Amino acid sequence: MENNDTTLIMGGARSGKSKYAEKLALKSEFDLIYIATGEARDNEMQNRIDHHKNRRGTRWNTIEEPLKIAAEIGLISDNKTLLLIDCLTLWLSNIIERNRNIEEETNILINAIKSARCPLILVSNEVGQGIVPINKLAREFRDETGRLNQKIAACVSNVYFVMAGLPLPLKENNKLMTKAFDK
Repeated sequence: MENNDTTLIMGGARSGKSKYAEKLALKSEFDLIYIATGEARDNEMQNRIDHHKNRRGTRWNTIEEPLKIAAEIGLISDNKTLLLIDCLTLWLSNIIERNRNIEEETNILINAIKSARCPLILVSNEVGQGIVPINKLAREFRDETGRLNQKIAACVSNVYFVMAGLPLPLKENNKLMTKAFDK
């Protein structure tokens, strides 16, 4: 079953997926909440986070949550709010790093997506189009990301792949999100 107000936006590194997700959200009239899953563990990552925050501007309320995004969806969901979660790939990294059960955490997230009472935009990386990684952890991460993306794509109503800043529709079922393109 799909939640009719959900969109998954995937793409490679620096493809424009986050920027596209933000533009899509800004076309709505909802209150905007950005759930950021990244953690600033070094200066380079802090610079990335700062770049994202500065680009978003003041219309967004940001919640930094590296693990419990399903709980945040349940707490915040209402009919006046749109949640943008960026990104599922970093969330998965956090799950793996903390030795949590990936399948269990994914199922909890999917249940939260299906029961959300507000529109959701989820951002994730596509990491399986490159070479086979050289080490076991990198291969596991690539494989788990592919599985996660497939499961999320199956339960949302819209899926876009962003390449070179251009969104390619893979699945479009929701009137609310597709109307946003007409504005």
